[in-house]
Amino acid sequence: MAARSESLKERLSRELREGMKARQPLRVSVLRLLAASVKNREVELGHALTDDEFQEVARREVKRRREAIEAYEQAGREDRAARERDEQALLEAYLPAALADTEVDALIDQAMAETGATGPGDLGKVMGLVMARARGRANGRSVQERVRRRLGG
Repeated sequence: MAARSESLKERLSRELREGMKARQPLRVSVLRLLAASVKNREVELGHALTDDEFQEVARREVKRRREAIEAYEQAGREDRAARERDEQALLEAYLPAALADTEVDALIDQAMAETGATGPGDLGKVMGLVMARARGRANGRSVQERVRRRLGG
């Protein structure tokens, strides 16, 4: 009988225990926060999260770190920005690998062909398709910049 692979939630519990045993305060803090966010989302939805739903929660936490990094950098607080970067790296371990630029370009080509996009007014249609297919594996802001360049916007 084949062994069942552990869910992301099970992995989170295991890594949290390992972090406590190894006395890694930053790791424990970040993983506890992620576990709380996951639990809150489960209460909202009324069921245990699937791995895809778990990744949505992790993506939201990564986005919060990214925004905090920008704010701290603008305020000249490099020490705080560095901590946020460390937290972001720990959270990104729960996300699928990001798409390469060539893969994003291929998705954009495909979306433009399917929608018949020709100009800046078609940005929304192309973005909708690309982001749905990328399923969180591409940064929306950078994809939007690429699509704008391609559509002449």
